[in-house]
Amino acid sequence: MLAYVFGKRKDEVFKELKTLLKPFGINKFYTDDWGAYERHLDENMHIIGKANTQKIERKNLNFRTWIKRLARKTICFSKLEKMHDIVIGLLINKVEFGVNIHAI
Repeated sequence: MLAYVFGKRKDEVFKELKTLLKPFGINKFYTDDWGAYERHLDENMHIIGKANTQKIERKNLNFRTWIKRLARKTICFSKLEKMHDIVIGLLINKVEFGVNIHAI
């Protein structure tokens, strides 16, 4: 996972995510058919379809399963964005980089 942004499916949220992704030099976006993508991505950078999003959606499902606070219908749900950032960051460090961060 390179970047994420919390928010509703609004153009401003996508533009914030696009800004976070800019340093990575991404030249292809595989997305669904949401209008904001067409409004804010060049046509040659945007590919609509599910073929290349399956791995990403699987990883998101794993995150929701592993981190119950991401599932709104649990008693563990956090309302603070800062808590989401901390927990997601810890999981990414463990899953993607093999780094366990322990509290002292």
